[in-house]
Amino acid sequence: MTGKELQYIEDVLSQEQVLQTSFADFASQLQDPELKAFVSGLSNQKIECFSKFYSLLNS
Repeated sequence: MTGKELQYIEDVLSQEQVLQTSFADFASQLQDPELKAFVSGLSNQKIECFSKFYSLLNS
């Protein structure tokens, strides 16, 4: 794997973490239960995406 490819992978993983944290923070501030559930779901999707991508790298 080239240095450029590794940097891209690190960037993608970092972006997934930032998005997950942001969605979790936004969800904690929301009062509307339906909107809160939707944004929490987005946060969970980012956790799953990060985990799947990370596991692909370790296999």
